[in-house]
Amino acid sequence: MKILKVTDPEFSAYGKVVEGIDVTELLEVLKETPQPDNVVYVPSDERLEACGCIEKIAYSLYGGMPIQAGYCNGDNYLLNAVEYHRDSEVNVAQTDMILILGKEQDIEPDYTYDTGKMEAFLVPAGTVIEVYATTLHYAPCNANGNKFRAAVILPKGTNTEAPSAQKNISEDKLLFARNKWLIAHEEAQIEGAFVGLKGENLSVK
Repeated sequence: MKILKVTDPEFSAYGKVVEGIDVTELLEVLKETPQPDNVVYVPSDERLEACGCIEKIAYSLYGGMPIQAGYCNGDNYLLNAVEYHRDSEVNVAQTDMILILGKEQDIEPDYTYDTGKMEAFLVPAGTVIEVYATTLHYAPCNANGNKFRAAVILPKGTNTEAPSAQKNISEDKLLFARNKWLIAHEEAQIEGAFVGLKGENLSVK
């Protein structure tokens, strides 16, 4: 698939590049986090949260709300699923990586979604991006065949254990974790996830 860049104008529909916050310390700490042959996601990591830039991100990008800083690292080239939150997500790329993104507005009334509507973007190493709340996304993908490392910053508690199931509105069936609504592709076989992605399970290969 065609790979755009987060500096291209097309990215403005999904998020923005954040400038002015020094993340040098965070990038150094990220180098010490594991980089397995699959994908590992840790919502909150004390070493990352101790970095000085996290307080600045909390103020400038979340208006002083409590936040968490974790990481998503590994080896991946497939979309597999899409998720969204009620808040923006901040990513700090320690390596080059690719994000496959879509729009919540394009989800069908039955909560299916056509992967053909998605676009892929290269996030260069060292870049800080805000991914808007209405942007469909999932784990990053490898760039140039190399594994990835990224900090993932979100409101505190996001992506932790889901609250007890309720059936108040139809969208509740997508709630996969706290503040995380998920639509999976059948090929991914994600246990407990709502399967609603139509079309190809997109690959950056």
